[in-house]
This record gives sequence, C-alpha cells and structure tokens, in this order.
Amino acid sequence: MIKAVIFDLDNTLLDFIKMKREAVQNALLSMKEAGLELDLEQSYNEVMSIYESEGWEHQLVFNKFLNDKIGYVDNKYLAAAIVAYRRGKEANLKAYPNVHRTLNHLMKNGIRLAIVSDAPSREAWMRIYYLNLHHMFDAVVTFDDSKERKPSPKPFNLVLKKLALSKEEVVMIGDWPERDVVGANSLGIKTIFARYGDTFGVKNSGANWDIDDISEIIQIVENENGK
Repeated sequence: MIKAVIFDLDNTLLDFIKMKREAVQNALLSMKEAGLELDLEQSYNEVMSIYESEGWEHQLVFNKFLNDKIGYVDNKYLAAAIVAYRRGKEANLKAYPNVHRTLNHLMKNGIRLAIVSDAPSREAWMRIYYLNLHHMFDAVVTFDDSKERKPSPKPFNLVLKKLALSKEEVVMIGDWPERDVVGANSLGIKTIFARYGDTFGVKNSGANWDIDDISEIIQIVENENGK
C-alpha cells in the first residue's frame, strides 16, 4: 500500500529551467542597459555554460561572467545583473499546473508527502516557500542533509527513515531518469517519470509509470491502493 509520495523538486514541482532562463535573460539585458556592450544571445550561452560547469546553484556566476568578459568585476554591472536576476526569478518561480490541487488531494486522502532534491538546503526551502508549499511536506531531504546526490541511495534511505516507512510504502516521482528513477529503483522503490518536466527528450525512462500531468499521480496511488 502506498502511504507516501516522494517528489523531486526542480522540473517536477516547478519549471526550474524556465525560471533560470528568464532570470538570466533579465540579468543580461539589465547589464546591457547599464552600459555593458553585450551580444545577448552569445552572452546567454556563456552564462548557461558557467552554470553547466559550476553547478546550477552557483552563486557567483555573474562575477565569473564579468571577469571573463571585461577582466574584472564592475559592481555597477554586477548589481544590475543581480537585481534583475532576482526579479526575473521571482516572476517566473511558479508551480506546474495542478501541483497544488494534486498535493491537497493526496493529503486529504491520508497520503504523506516528501521531497528529495539535489539542491542545497537554503535554495530548496526558498523555492518551497515561494511556491507556498512549505506546510505540505512531512520530510524534505536536500544535498546538505545527505551530502550525496541522486542516484546515490543515501538521500532515498534518509527520506524513508524520516517518514518511518518501507520502500514498498512509497513511490518516487522525478524528471531525471538517471538520477530519480535509477536511484529509487536501486532500493526497490516504485517510480514515476515526470515527462512534463523532461528537458532531455527521454524515450525510455525505466520508470513504472510515465505521466504528462502531475495530477495523474492520484489515479496511480488509488490503483495501487485498490481504490
């Protein structure tokens, strides 16, 4: 019987890639308006390359970008970038359609909710609060809690311990098969692939179920529980 649903955070509950893309574009446009000569498309690719090499939570991306671009960090341009980035982030940090309805339905039917995320604790919790989801989860496990990223079994074992449930009593949903699905499956946890959040064009997720809308979780849980 399924007693809890474990969610990945980024690109499962919220469109992280869209938020990041819009925030970076805002930042670059603001630096250009402040007087920095930029090719916006080229600069966007350069900033995203920094994120890809340094990690999506890298806090000094615009410092590195400016050092690479002009040889030093001009605080006028840095401030323009940071303020515009934060505004763009807040404007685009939104839950996917049906997230709140689905979570509320699961909670009302006695299903506990948890998150396992590779994001640092502070950033994960900030996004959870932005989405007004902070009151819904019985357990949240981040990279800072487990010190290991998925598909390591450690974060999954930790969330099971926090929930005091067995692998047979939970299901995991995420958008990244190599991390979310492989990691959960290695412990015998059933998995759901969030195809709506896929950014890699995955053809074969390896999950027990693939879904196009988060609300489909409700039927999966009810079927598993014989309702």
